[in-house]
Amino acid sequence: MNFQEEYKRKLVTSDEAVKLVKSGDWVEYGAFSGQVVELDKALARRKDELTDVKIRGTSRIGAPEVVLVDPENEHFTYNSTHLSAAERALGDKHLCWHLPVLYHEQPGYYRKHIRTDVLFLTVPSMDEWGYFNFGPQVSHGMALCESTGKIIVEVNPNFTHALGGFQEGIHISKVDRIIEANWPQPQIPRIEPSDVDKKIASLIMEQLRDGDCLQLGIGGMPNMVGYLIAQSGLKDLGIHTEMFVDSFVDMIEGGQVTGAKKNIDKYKVVCTFALGSKITYDYIDHNPLIAFYPVDYTNDPFVIAKNDNVVAINNCVEVDLTGQICSESSGHRMISGTGGQWDFTYGAYRSKGGRAFICMSSAYTKKGSLISRIKSTLTPGAVVTLPRTMVHYLVTEYGMVELKGRTLWERAEAVISIAHPDVRDQLVKEAEEIGVWRKSNKRR
Repeated sequence: MNFQEEYKRKLVTSDEAVKLVKSGDWVEYGAFSGQVVELDKALARRKDELTDVKIRGTSRIGAPEVVLVDPENEHFTYNSTHLSAAERALGDKHLCWHLPVLYHEQPGYYRKHIRTDVLFLTVPSMDEWGYFNFGPQVSHGMALCESTGKIIVEVNPNFTHALGGFQEGIHISKVDRIIEANWPQPQIPRIEPSDVDKKIASLIMEQLRDGDCLQLGIGGMPNMVGYLIAQSGLKDLGIHTEMFVDSFVDMIEGGQVTGAKKNIDKYKVVCTFALGSKITYDYIDHNPLIAFYPVDYTNDPFVIAKNDNVVAINNCVEVDLTGQICSESSGHRMISGTGGQWDFTYGAYRSKGGRAFICMSSAYTKKGSLISRIKSTLTPGAVVTLPRTMVHYLVTEYGMVELKGRTLWERAEAVISIAHPDVRDQLVKEAEEIGVWRKSNKRR
């Protein structure tokens, strides 16, 4: 088979490609940096021809054109499984709807439950064997391809080629249409850590040991942990994570990461997607050290637990006095999604010697008033990302507490001990009111 000839036969303009979409269809837009641009613009140009086209994406960087041309949702309805900043802003205007997922289950949703009529997928240039690599978002890419009626790829030579793993690409024989594009791979800048982030990161660093296997979430604090690790004397660290971020480059180049102590994927850095600056994309391009796997492997808690000493480090929005964690909403307002926090919290705790840390600033200031992130009860409408039974360690800038094995009154006392000092007395009063404070509890 001559793959170049097949490529030419399937190559069309973006306007021709999107003719595969019909009114009433469900259309997939890809995930993370693999979002489509030219196909999105072309579909938007068909606005007046189409009705009730439902679109799904994941953490899109920037608003899709189909939303901008149809602010009343009369023709297109956009949905996301994990809200980016841009999608969050659209959600505030009822222009983006959230689809809740447990991230390690997401491929199974497509194979078992979710209808998809047309898949749009951004990919790097085709290789000599006729394969299109998924780029740095292997994630649920193969599940999308297997469960979709029609596949259109947007080929972009600027895109990073991510080595697998497995299920990291699709063959041209499975593709229905090809278009070509030339726009820069979306980047997210490094998030500079605050003083609070630095304090929390320093508390985490005290708990790390040689040979630990790390998962880091996004944000200033996890990036600060990575920076501190890169300056430390830690050695033989492993990485098994969902998201590859800039701070991992610091750690690897600092010599702290070898993967020598891992039980599975020894000597490999394992992830399912990457989002970061050009530093990250350049580092992972064709890098045999980095293995991109589908998310039902990387985030499966039972796979995570096969490595010893797994350390999961993630952020949250607020916590109540019994340890319920909200990481994805502010009241009813969706901020992000469950993501892999549930997966790695459970997997790390199951790991021999594993530890799972949930981190947050103790409070923030709004209109001159101090607002505690530790509350007697969660804000009405807040999503419980982690039930209290799952939480291992909770960390603020005022300390770290372990919640496993603690009664409700012990939990209340522990959580209040790391609250902002200005709100502790009020939290004690509220704890008494809701019945989680014993007379013998310490007074703050």
